[in-house]
Amino acid sequence: MRTTQKVALVTGAAQGIGAAVARVLAEGASIAALDIQGEGLASLVAELRERGGRAAAFRADVSDSASVERVVEAVERELGPIDILVNVAGVLRVAPAVSLTDEDWTVTFAVNTLGVFHVSRAVARRMVPRRSGAIVTVGSNAAGVPRMQMAAYSASKAASTMFTKCLGLELAQDNIRCNVVSPGSTDTPMQRALWADEHGAQAVIAGSPESFRLGIPLRRLATPADVAEAVAFLVSDRARHITMHDLYVDGGATLGAN
Repeated sequence: MRTTQKVALVTGAAQGIGAAVARVLAEGASIAALDIQGEGLASLVAELRERGGRAAAFRADVSDSASVERVVEAVERELGPIDILVNVAGVLRVAPAVSLTDEDWTVTFAVNTLGVFHVSRAVARRMVPRRSGAIVTVGSNAAGVPRMQMAAYSASKAASTMFTKCLGLELAQDNIRCNVVSPGSTDTPMQRALWADEHGAQAVIAGSPESFRLGIPLRRLATPADVAEAVAFLVSDRARHITMHDLYVDGGATLGAN
């Protein structure tokens, strides 16, 4: 995908989709892996280095703008100018809208929306003078299609999606592309936490009329690698004329209604 010699900052890199994105981009780029989870982060970086890649771990809470600014500065000092940013860090609080607590709402937006803003702003400020860069925010198909008990998550992802598109419009004049990849149900720890039993995957694939969920036409859950490959394309030179786009990777679960 022609990311060789580039530096990629990936948030939420300790597990799931973030780790998969880091693995795919590490085939050519130097990886700055950012997460609040130190153990998972250290394991990922050790794995990437064993494979011959150049990678470094950076612990930070994306909801803390000062911490983000320090880390972005450290990444550029240690690895070089950031060419690629992938916002993956996210949390999920599930409950009926009328039962969501103030903390549920605040924490969800602090990570899923403020985090995208903090990291994107810090990186974009450095990309602009260089007039080059690619930013991808990993959103969710729940940002475009209502989901039961996911009001906070869906709203936060919708906000970060529109922020990324607005950023893309503003930065187009500086040759910086900003896109969104919106996964559907993906086999990650976050997804598995929603399952009631070992049949959780089958239930998601089949859908649930009482929950207004159609199921997945391709009859399988996405893997983190499926999402990572879409990200890798959008940050590569092969996608050089694509910006402000929202690419759904959901096996057809939303019937293209994005």
